[in-house]
Amino acid sequence: MIEIENVSKWYGSFQVLNDCTLELDKGDVVVVCGPSGSGKSTLIKTVNGLEAIQKGRIRFGGECVTDLKNKALNLPRIRSKVGMVFQHFELFPHLSVVENICLAQTKVLGRTRELSQYKAGLMLDRVGLRAHIDKYPGQLSGGQQQRVAIARALAMDPLAMLFDEPTSALDPEMVNEVLDVMIELVKEGMTMMVVTHEMGFARKVANRVVFMDHGAIVEDVCAADFFGKPKERSERAEQFLSKILAH
Repeated sequence: MIEIENVSKWYGSFQVLNDCTLELDKGDVVVVCGPSGSGKSTLIKTVNGLEAIQKGRIRFGGECVTDLKNKALNLPRIRSKVGMVFQHFELFPHLSVVENICLAQTKVLGRTRELSQYKAGLMLDRVGLRAHIDKYPGQLSGGQQQRVAIARALAMDPLAMLFDEPTSALDPEMVNEVLDVMIELVKEGMTMMVVTHEMGFARKVANRVVFMDHGAIVEDVCAADFFGKPKERSERAEQFLSKILAH
């Protein structure tokens, strides 16, 4: 479903991604982890064209999303199939919860207002927030705002979901309510690529773990081997695991 092939990216003279190759099949749940500054968030944002690349190519459902010279390329249409949930929610503060969820449905998918509102209600039921449908983001907790962001992405009927550190801006008490929604998506078979430091989540639901360092993919192994056989990992991954598994 998602093919990342020999992708490299620079900010000026600084190389932030270095020859990254990764594939996700339908139903895969891949957790991308590694130290801060390793390129994790940049990599996930390249999948739906939020970050341009200078080398390599990325395909979604067999369609190249990085060929910007292709006049037939329709990034908004492709992005509608790839749900994206950001670290800081990115909700419009002047719009109510239901308006936030309806906006892309009407503008990108061309749904009627009535159908968009109906879909928004269904998705809010799914994340346990139907009672807050008419509130504004500022009236919600961080965990509630992130669940609204997930509902907004799901309302587009995506084929895959991308999560960029979805719990890192939350208080510890709010983390579980977001992870619980993500775990339900995994159970439903959603294809997911998740940048996170929540190793408990990775251990529980990921079928693969990708470890990055200095812009490169150092490890791409099944979760059981990544956590269960740390001595067989690269030296850098072993150092990372020794720190996080000690607590």
